[in-house]
Amino acid sequence: MTNIVAIVGRPNVGKSTLFNRLTNTRNAIIHEQEGVTRDRHYGHSNWNGKDFSVIDTGGYIVGSDDTFESEIRKQVQLAIDEADVILFLVDVKDGLTAMDENVADMLRRNAKKKVLVVANKSDNTARANDHIEFYSLGLGEVYPISSINGSGTGELLDVLVADFDNNKIEEAKDDLPKIAVIGRPNVGKSSLINALIGEERNIVTDISGTTRDSINTRYNLFGFDFMIIDTAGIRKKGKVTEDVEFYSVMRSIRSIETADVCILMVDAKDGLESQDINLFSLAQRNHKGVVIVVNKWDLIEKQTNTHKDFERRIREKTAPFTDIPIVFTSVLNKQRIFKVLETAKQVFEARRQQIPTSKLNELLLPIVKEQNPPPAYKGKYVKIKYVMQLKTAYPQFVCYCNLPQYVREDYKRFVENKLRELFDFSGVPVTVYFRDKN
Repeated sequence: MTNIVAIVGRPNVGKSTLFNRLTNTRNAIIHEQEGVTRDRHYGHSNWNGKDFSVIDTGGYIVGSDDTFESEIRKQVQLAIDEADVILFLVDVKDGLTAMDENVADMLRRNAKKKVLVVANKSDNTARANDHIEFYSLGLGEVYPISSINGSGTGELLDVLVADFDNNKIEEAKDDLPKIAVIGRPNVGKSSLINALIGEERNIVTDISGTTRDSINTRYNLFGFDFMIIDTAGIRKKGKVTEDVEFYSVMRSIRSIETADVCILMVDAKDGLESQDINLFSLAQRNHKGVVIVVNKWDLIEKQTNTHKDFERRIREKTAPFTDIPIVFTSVLNKQRIFKVLETAKQVFEARRQQIPTSKLNELLLPIVKEQNPPPAYKGKYVKIKYVMQLKTAYPQFVCYCNLPQYVREDYKRFVENKLRELFDFSGVPVTVYFRDKN
């Protein structure tokens, strides 16, 4: 069985800091503002040879003005239901509060779960005995730690893993496709993932910017095996005013940089806007596969050519990279959502394909050498001798010729288009180089 640990507590007690320390990452956003973490956040850890999963949760609170309060409580409860052990984090700096009592009451209702009370911020001698008051919660031993500098975490982990078995967590394969769902706020990114996996893995509301962390979810159903990454909605730089939103945007950008394929979700009511183009360009510059998903298509009044006209306008805005699959969906009605996965898989396969040099030269060389050679430039004639694909994570081709400096950009585009005609590179940026070979 997989060993699962959930970190719970009221807001701003250091749950995300402890999560980052246990997982040896910086995946969870840390900020002094309360309520930064909203969704469940998953990571892996190991102590004394025992693997376990760690779940970071939002701050559990009752009676606040936070719009997300009920949804966060729901996510916390889901994490507790999943977990084998709960780390109940409290803050010795603030002392015992009514909100801590609320969390303790909630945990008592889950009496079958093992709960460890962790007194965080015990980071100096003046606070050495401040954790004692938390024994009044009646949840057993209290473990003083400092998640920011690590003191006390070793002793806590010894107790934490004492009852764990030694079975290893099934790790995601290194070659598991990473699919990042990107787009502006409130276009349906989290709703798409929830619809695919059949549970409310990520919080969904009508408020823009609900998702702040980049959330990884493995999808292994119906013949698909992906790591799907739900990212925070990315707005224009001028509209990013909160520090927390800035960090969210940075994590979304890093998710694009580490993904294999980006699903760019667009709101059918708004069309492809300037910020969508920026995200598209970012994915293209990072040589990522791209699938454009037009969501909320059910809300559009349709005529004979509505679909074709919409698609044409998108391709005009993404030119010259127009060889992109476009899927029209309604996530709310679950229309064509599996078509999105099928298309993403096709793009992933196209991105990693390696074409044998013999086949490449058999099909492409007659075109670039005889039928349509590079045009003469300043009286110089370029002769292409052979073509090969580089062994890289994305498609890169080298045409060896005598005078590469005289090959113009429009001819490079011509060769790229021929490669797309001959081989399936739909949705994949292709790079063509010309190198000297006398």
